[in-house]
Amino acid sequence: MSLPRKVCVIDGSRIPFCRSGGKYLGVTNQELMSTALKGLVEKLNLKGKVLGEVSLGAVVKHTADFNLARESSLDAGLAFETPAYDLQRACGTGLEAAINVANKIAMGQIECGIAGGCDTNSEVPIEFKKAFSDRLMKMNYAKTTLDKVKALAGLVPSDLLPKIPGVREPRTGLSMGESCELMAKEWKLTQKDQDELAMISHKNAEKAYLDNFYSDLVIPFKGITKDNNVRGDSSIEKLSKLKPAFDRTSGQGTMTAGNSTPLTDGASAVFLCSEEYAQKNGLKVKAYLTHGQAAAVNFVSGEGLLMAPAYAVPVMLDRAGLKLQDFDFYEIHEAFAAQVLCTLKAWESEDFCRNKLKRAEALGSIDRSKMNIKGGSLALGHPFAATGGRIVASLAKMIDENQGGRGLISICTAGGMGVTAILEK
Repeated sequence: MSLPRKVCVIDGSRIPFCRSGGKYLGVTNQELMSTALKGLVEKLNLKGKVLGEVSLGAVVKHTADFNLARESSLDAGLAFETPAYDLQRACGTGLEAAINVANKIAMGQIECGIAGGCDTNSEVPIEFKKAFSDRLMKMNYAKTTLDKVKALAGLVPSDLLPKIPGVREPRTGLSMGESCELMAKEWKLTQKDQDELAMISHKNAEKAYLDNFYSDLVIPFKGITKDNNVRGDSSIEKLSKLKPAFDRTSGQGTMTAGNSTPLTDGASAVFLCSEEYAQKNGLKVKAYLTHGQAAAVNFVSGEGLLMAPAYAVPVMLDRAGLKLQDFDFYEIHEAFAAQVLCTLKAWESEDFCRNKLKRAEALGSIDRSKMNIKGGSLALGHPFAATGGRIVASLAKMIDENQGGRGLISICTAGGMGVTAILEK
């Protein structure tokens, strides 16, 4: 066996992404994930088959979901002999899963596997104050009835108030939006620039649906057939009327609900395999996953929370022997329009590339007409762990329909990290 082997991206499946608190209210991560997986299993006739591995994840999940990948795999009809495991790298979870599976295929450890992820903000674990939780644990381990009663002594009504999970950075106390607003100020972004990117994302997504691009990638679920955040009638005029969402007091906030991704529920999965497996099973190869790279930055002192992809991509380009302009497609995750614009400006900046990336010159600009051409997260939505699978499957299809080409994936994550990859054929 010649190593490393080429890794094929065959196909993907996902459920429609929906705004949280709506259509999927009360639907569990496992049900979301199992449905997306089942769609892929049925599409590729994998029912009852033994795969090399399944790698899935969710950012926010109940303790009952401790074995989410395994349970979802069995729900979807894969053989009991197919191993599965959970992983989590915040918003980069789905792409990280694909890279992990790809690495094992490349090294000959497995022949095929499924990667993906899911998330819901409509069925999150509700916690109580730690003081009350401690009492419950003490009561659980108490030996006698009297000791159990004593464990509740001093309990007050306020102890029973629930704590809704929030996505804030423990080291700064800032939400992702608040952190990105600081980036927007640092890179001197205007609301108009962000609104224009958001508008293009919606119009590209709407056109992709009208062209039936997603017809074989998105499977109906709960009566929904289309991502319900897509606004084909989006306009600069409408977007400009929205008020700042993360900086409401200084009068300088530029990030709004219109140019930021909404909280979203959904799930996605993608099938990868070796060339030998594809040939043996008559599977069409849409693209090859050839490179992957993660990076992290010091977001507490020195760098913006969501700037890590700006560091990861140059490292990956050097390893691949490519320039930033050597791509037919760019899939840059739109956590916020500001994040995308900050990343692009960083790559164009001589100062940033020289002092932060230690390069002799700037990476330069990209052709924006090649970026997120089927819509990005601003339009389609962003169920944290599901975005990577969505992008890999969609980009592979774009490359296939283009009869070849090369695509760059860039995803920022919480914790000051980023995950990037290259697909080509």
